[in-house]
Amino acid sequence: MIRGLYTGASGMVVEMHRMDTIANNLANVNLTGYKRDTSIQKAFPELLLRRMNDNGVYVFPFGSVDTTPIVGKLGTGVEQNEVYTVFTQGALKETGNSFDLALEGKGFFSVDTPEGEKYTRNGTFLINSDGYLVTKEGGYVLGENGPVKLKKNNFVVDQDGKIYQNANFTGDDHRLVSLEENQWENMELVDRLKVVDFKRERYLKKMGNSYWNSTQESGKAEVIPENNRPKVRQGFLEGANVNPVTEMVKMIEVNRSYEANQKLIQSEDTLLGRLINDAVKV
Repeated sequence: MIRGLYTGASGMVVEMHRMDTIANNLANVNLTGYKRDTSIQKAFPELLLRRMNDNGVYVFPFGSVDTTPIVGKLGTGVEQNEVYTVFTQGALKETGNSFDLALEGKGFFSVDTPEGEKYTRNGTFLINSDGYLVTKEGGYVLGENGPVKLKKNNFVVDQDGKIYQNANFTGDDHRLVSLEENQWENMELVDRLKVVDFKRERYLKKMGNSYWNSTQESGKAEVIPENNRPKVRQGFLEGANVNPVTEMVKMIEVNRSYEANQKLIQSEDTLLGRLINDAVKV
């Protein structure tokens, strides 16, 4: 009976973790490049119930040589195993702003921050007063040759991530432009965006501000080979891969499960009270 209290309590704790994950997904539903999390649970090691021999000697060890008959198994609750990030592609939204970039496929933009190199799917970029392409937080967007520096606000990024500009172009418009409509001459290649990926991206660590950091389990960032590079879409942003309706349904499911475990504990407590108070009188 006491075991039932612990089983119900473990279920309530797990549902609390699930609710935190769902709430975080809903809070970031409008965050560019956000990847939703999923809470993964696992059962505690199940206890094998075996019948003792009549003389009280317990056969040991367990395994193929164990001749003690199996009576059944008893679950002892559940616990949270991990919070797993789902890296599916988010929907691309057209903005028409030349500073907005999105990746169509697997990979991450590389950003140089005061805490070191970090990675992001959020392509909402700006140009600072020194002419460098930066994130909203001020991190320097990296090309394969270092931070990307542009002489003018207007530039073109092709699908391979190569950045072109014309030093003689005098436009200050931030709208998306193309080589054809502006007929730029003497185009120069500035750099190519450093787009990286990891051997085990599931182990990347979220750092806030849409940043990710590599871990020992994820492996180091590796520049994606030529034939596997994702397409870079200028004038687009990648939305979060969160479905609000699905998350709301999960939230209702969590509430119902939490209430069920709560009632289980109340029932166990009531039965335990009757056992202690009423059985003694008999």
